[in-house]
Amino acid sequence: MLRALALAEKARGRTSPNPLVGAVLIKNGKIVAEGFHEKAGGDHAEIVAIKKAKANAKGATLYVTLEPCSHHGKTPPCADAVIEAGIVKVVIATPDPNPLVAGKGIARLKKAGLTVMVGLHQKEAQQLNEGWNKFITQNIPFVTLKAACSLDGKIAAEDGASKWISNELSRLKVHEMRAASDAVMVGVNTLIKDDPRLNVRLKKKDGVRHPMRVIVDTGLDTPPSAAALHSVGGNVIIATASDNSRRTKALEEEGATVLRLPEKNQRVNLKELMAELGKRGVVNLLLEGGAELYTAALNEGIVDKLALFYAPVLLGGSGRFSIFGGAGVKGIAGAIKIDSMTVTPIGDERLSKHKTNFLIEGYINR
Repeated sequence: MLRALALAEKARGRTSPNPLVGAVLIKNGKIVAEGFHEKAGGDHAEIVAIKKAKANAKGATLYVTLEPCSHHGKTPPCADAVIEAGIVKVVIATPDPNPLVAGKGIARLKKAGLTVMVGLHQKEAQQLNEGWNKFITQNIPFVTLKAACSLDGKIAAEDGASKWISNELSRLKVHEMRAASDAVMVGVNTLIKDDPRLNVRLKKKDGVRHPMRVIVDTGLDTPPSAAALHSVGGNVIIATASDNSRRTKALEEEGATVLRLPEKNQRVNLKELMAELGKRGVVNLLLEGGAELYTAALNEGIVDKLALFYAPVLLGGSGRFSIFGGAGVKGIAGAIKIDSMTVTPIGDERLSKHKTNFLIEGYINR
């Protein structure tokens, strides 16, 4: 199952809006075939492995990271293919949360006489598809708040300078996170101040998929010359509460889609925006700044996960460039709590020129 999980991970960023799935076929104690779902619209992991195994699939045991599907989508049901291949036992990491499947694949396999086991490395399998699990059940994106900050929690110096707090290896990791996301989102203040391109700049033999770029711009202040509107990559959506037709036309002429949404607390209603992005198939959303948008997103409860790159510096200042600002919580009991936190060193000055950063990841406790 660990091998199947590793195979599934290879397609990170290429299967959306489908989940990551890996499969391994075992017979007489040996691997006879393996496969993973490589891209949306392609063969599912079980089918890839069965095709590779050919006649060797008969009498084999299938290890698969997600319950085989039982419905007709772009491809026929995998559960039927598993039965027809003569596989005798199926070990499944986790049931499929998709309401179209949700146990029906398991039931079909059992009805056909196959031995079925469920739950091996279930936690890892659920984390593999944490974004898809939310999207398929709630129809809204899984939101990861990413920030590079000083040890005292500042994302910029008092004069607004933020390049570069994190080291080069951390910035490379961010591009990998972008490549694995369906969309990246920033506030208009960050767009104007930093003029980011918001695309993926990685060198890969098989190319990279650029995410959709989402700009939260209540007053429609995005300049038509902004780099994000002209860099190589995905579509640009500007979420606004403004009905300024002149500015709308100027931005649409540059290829952007202007999405008008209701206000909440004199800002674009972020929950309404998440619903609209869900309709557009955004499964994983990377929130990249700035301070005001971070605060609004945390206050409105749209953030699922934190990915904070801490650099070994102190910036001080008044606090207006803190990750989480605003009025703050009342009392320790009102604090937003973080679960399942991990700490990963990024770089090592003993081995390279990069001062060690630390990536702290954790999940918002709902």
